[in-house]
Amino acid sequence: MNTNRVALLQHEQIARAGISPTTCMQWVEQSFRSKPQAILPPKVSIHPQGDDFFNTMPALLAPECGRMAVKVVHRIAGQEPSLGADILLYDSRTGQLLAMLDGDWITTMRTGAVAALSIKLLERKGTDTYSLMGLGNTARATALCLIEDNRHRSICLRLLRYKDQAEAFVERFAAYQNVRFELVDDVQDFIGGADVIVSCITSAHGLVCDRDELYRSGCLLIPVHTRGFQNCDLFFDKVYGDDRGHVEGFKYFDRFKQFDELTNVLLGQNPGRESDQERILCYNIGLGLHDAFFASRIYDMLVPDCSTWLEQNKETRKFWI
Repeated sequence: MNTNRVALLQHEQIARAGISPTTCMQWVEQSFRSKPQAILPPKVSIHPQGDDFFNTMPALLAPECGRMAVKVVHRIAGQEPSLGADILLYDSRTGQLLAMLDGDWITTMRTGAVAALSIKLLERKGTDTYSLMGLGNTARATALCLIEDNRHRSICLRLLRYKDQAEAFVERFAAYQNVRFELVDDVQDFIGGADVIVSCITSAHGLVCDRDELYRSGCLLIPVHTRGFQNCDLFFDKVYGDDRGHVEGFKYFDRFKQFDELTNVLLGQNPGRESDQERILCYNIGLGLHDAFFASRIYDMLVPDCSTWLEQNKETRKFWI
């Protein structure tokens, strides 16, 4: 028998590691740029009931990293929080399990960082106002990245009111000096007044706004969880995604005017926005590549001080039955 020690990295340890929003944006950009060298199958989704799901997301990082990870993320209505995730990190050269990581912080911060990076790449020139709906943890992560990325200028966050979430959101970011807030009560006013729309709602039945004319010329739409904006697939000028395999099954995929992956914008193989009049839609469904990259970096940061280990007794004999 061979004893393998597996690091157990909990949420609090990861959340208190001092990883800045700027670092998160750098990590998602680096992982996007490495995508051509990675192996990234489309996620497998299982629905136990209603809109609930379990998604399994494997990713093999670029060869020089020597790491592979698989994340299981779930959404179960009625749970607090409704989203949860766990990650297994492996040494891809030996097959050794290195760590079990709580995936909640990683999932939330990499999602917010991807949204903020997409905005940076695709927003119309001169934009300083960003409209957010679905004001949970993912929207807060997006805000953290936007505020940090725009720390040398003032920006406005427009928030769609829902219950008391908008007021709680304003309170959460009250200490930041470079951000002001505007609260909007009506969804049509929210859409019609937006240059950049980030939707973090996790469930929607029907369209968020069926009046296509309300989407401004030059607007950028980022539906983080994809719900409620299928009408935009048909008239927006360009659609970008984090992975073709994630979106090619969409009902209107064959009717997109233009489609490409965000990686190709970063690598200079696609021009991205070419005019201030283009309406652009960005579907970042969520890459296991980002999760694996974050997990690998966090493991390297935290394992020297890890205090919780699991011991695996692994069989070493070739024949054991």
